[in-house]
Amino acid sequence: MKHGQQKKKKAPPLLEESNKTLQIALCVFLVIATLAVYLQIQSHEYLIYDDAEYVTKNWRVQSGLTLESVKWAFTTGHFANWHPVTWLSHIIDFELYGPNPAGHHLVNLSIHILNTLLLFLVLIRMTGAIWQSGFVAALFALHPFNVESVAWVAERKNVLSTFFWFLTMWSYIRYVEKPSASKYGMTAVFLTLGLLAKPMLVTLPFVLLMLDFWPLKRAKLLVKGEENPDSGVKFSKLVWEKIPLLIIVVGSCIATFIVQKDGGALRGMEIHSLSTRFANAMVSYVTYLEKTFWPSGLSVFYPHPGDALPAGQIFICTALLLVISFTAARWIKKAPYFAFGWFWFLGTLVPV
Repeated sequence: MKHGQQKKKKAPPLLEESNKTLQIALCVFLVIATLAVYLQIQSHEYLIYDDAEYVTKNWRVQSGLTLESVKWAFTTGHFANWHPVTWLSHIIDFELYGPNPAGHHLVNLSIHILNTLLLFLVLIRMTGAIWQSGFVAALFALHPFNVESVAWVAERKNVLSTFFWFLTMWSYIRYVEKPSASKYGMTAVFLTLGLLAKPMLVTLPFVLLMLDFWPLKRAKLLVKGEENPDSGVKFSKLVWEKIPLLIIVVGSCIATFIVQKDGGALRGMEIHSLSTRFANAMVSYVTYLEKTFWPSGLSVFYPHPGDALPAGQIFICTALLLVISFTAARWIKKAPYFAFGWFWFLGTLVPV
């Protein structure tokens, strides 16, 4: 068996059939529950915040799917963003539904449902834990944090990039199970498409590296045992394996930096110092954590507090993050799921 390849125990036929039935039932439940919450958006109008830039007053999008509009999608830095796949999705939507907001909203909802099912299947593939995977997928589907992405046409980039994020994970898991150049290539393709939908995926190669520790258990840290001390893959090899993906990410970062700089979206240190940015990041992390468990007072925009944050609040938030991080690191063998979830939370918010 090759390094990193997962060895799975085959379940008895009756149990395997029962598991498939349960998975299908949970998929149906996830779809129905998501529709019950979100189907109302088909009667919603456009928002005056950003929808004009993306659809209602964007003549390029309204021109429909043409060679010229495709060229524009890949070359424009409109609205200080470079996300050609997102622009193409809006162009195709307008080609299909015209200015009717119902079609645009329902596409967002359809992608969100696909994302929910993908997450469920990815988690099952990695862990084999059906009920736990269903619970996490249900949280993702119904958590108020995701309302903005689903119910706001201009946030197509979020649901679309998430779709490619989960496809990247799925493809990577298949590569780990049975390594091949084609499967790795598909992983790179999905990552690229995700970055072309929204550059937030820059942290994904690091998430894949985390998956190597848990739950894929490819790394020596978690799979080394007395019976087979050579089991697992060296950390350096796992990092080297991600180099092509990191090169793609670097390319995306450069393109994003150029577009945002030209569009005036980047602010220098003369506006907010490094210490002010650090303080805001610490408080924001804790705020996100709080709203994850108690999602009240959510907004599409949170003004930067500048230097108005109290020193005591900054200290408490920083200390809390350090304590949780230290605990997660200490429990990495005893409770790897906690460490994985916590460092996923910290890492994926870095671009924000």
